[in-house]
Amino acid sequence: MTEIRETGESKTARIPIKIIPESRLKKPNWIKMHPIQGPKFMEVTNLLREQSLVTVCEQASCPNIAECFSKGTATFMILGDLCTRRCPFCDVPHGRPKPPDQLEPLHLAEAIQVLKLKYVVITSVDRDDLLDGGSQHFMECVKSVRDLNPQVTIELLVPDFRGRLGVAIESLSQHPPEVLNHNLETVPRLYKQVRPGADYLHSLSLLESYKAGNPQVLTKSGLMVGLGETEGEVLDVMKDLRDHEVDMLTIGQYLQPSEHHLPVKEYITPEKFEFYTEKAKEFGFLHAACGPMVRSSYHADKQASPLIGNQKATADL
Repeated sequence: MTEIRETGESKTARIPIKIIPESRLKKPNWIKMHPIQGPKFMEVTNLLREQSLVTVCEQASCPNIAECFSKGTATFMILGDLCTRRCPFCDVPHGRPKPPDQLEPLHLAEAIQVLKLKYVVITSVDRDDLLDGGSQHFMECVKSVRDLNPQVTIELLVPDFRGRLGVAIESLSQHPPEVLNHNLETVPRLYKQVRPGADYLHSLSLLESYKAGNPQVLTKSGLMVGLGETEGEVLDVMKDLRDHEVDMLTIGQYLQPSEHHLPVKEYITPEKFEFYTEKAKEFGFLHAACGPMVRSSYHADKQASPLIGNQKATADL
């Protein structure tokens, strides 16, 4: 059977709210990409190919890929590189995924061991085709990584497991990470356009339910801005996240992957990101990373490590 990989126009053709092409806004001088360079970049790239591993850095066209790879870090994407949803902000291809690779947990653990990573982010595509949404595979990956790398800190960036929340939380609680991240992505008003197939209240419930059963785990969520949301709507989402016991927040500028994806409505100024950082502190987030080039797993180790150290010290008292 020929594999179907829908990208760009073919991927977004069947979403509920059609994309109306607009002239691209000129990027301001604070939107800067890092050039690909250095032997470490190639070392990481080659290792990923050798171990048949995928990163969201590559699949989602992350603007920070060169910087992170050059430092020997990556956000690993498990469960394949085909997503069962058609989110029009995302560059990951849509299609019918293959069954989970049973060797992937071991290959992932071995790659982390070779790279000598201290902090690892593991994410996945949406797998609505699986009865558990892929949560059992997440658990197996965490277990395998810890078996080979007992000192590593793990952050999971999970999909919403819509319709499978109970079984997903049960699986993810068997071998808990240090950080459980699930991105809301945008404000409720824009959900049908930006996250077709997702539900704002369900995503909040996932974060709150996991925290209730695993109070020692830091919870985290992220937003893209520049899609037409208002300042007030962003602040309302911050309040909702804190009301649902979320500890950490990231906010970054949305960048349009291609002309067939949602257009950028506005480039948010660095001053506005500073304002969001200050408001996040007022709301009581333990940490907030807000900036034009911030992504949910960008510098994740620097964001979480001090908090994890504080939690461990408190637990030992």
